[in-house]
Amino acid sequence: MPTERGIGMDKIGTAGTGRRPTGPGRGRNGPPARRDPRGPTGPGALPSAGTRRLRERELLPRYWFADRLLLTLSGQRPVHWMLGHTAGPAYEQLVRLAPRAPLAPPRTTARGTHPAPVVSRCDEYRPRPGVIEAYARILTGDRVRALAFRLEHGRDGRWRCSAVELGPVPGTPATSAPATS
Repeated sequence: MPTERGIGMDKIGTAGTGRRPTGPGRGRNGPPARRDPRGPTGPGALPSAGTRRLRERELLPRYWFADRLLLTLSGQRPVHWMLGHTAGPAYEQLVRLAPRAPLAPPRTTARGTHPAPVVSRCDEYRPRPGVIEAYARILTGDRVRALAFRLEHGRDGRWRCSAVELGPVPGTPATSAPATS
């Protein structure tokens, strides 16, 4: 079979076209490279360190759940949005807490703006394999709230929230436990 200089049929049928064969193992097999210098980060630029940290942070189960719980408890998402990600009692806790939107921004501020609540930091403790007890600091402007939750790794390989607790409302006096003798 003559294949020199594109005269005959090659392996994938580009005879006489002058084209190089493409496909797996035969040269370029993807779309052409972008040559537009107006790309979002410029040509050849890498994402910033802050962007990389945010992407890495979103992959951690504790941050993923903290963000979802924040959106639910601030009234930005409905409770049923967490239905497949919670186990029994935690969903009931969310049903009780969510209507009050305890993590929603305050109704009025000095400038009339409503700062969106954000997860400032989230840490974890692993009491045993397959269990994460996490706690997050929620910032809304200059207000800080605490959010604690427990994650359990299911047999299906998915993490589910099994408990949710909020810290006290700012400005509310702490209740002391009754003295026991």
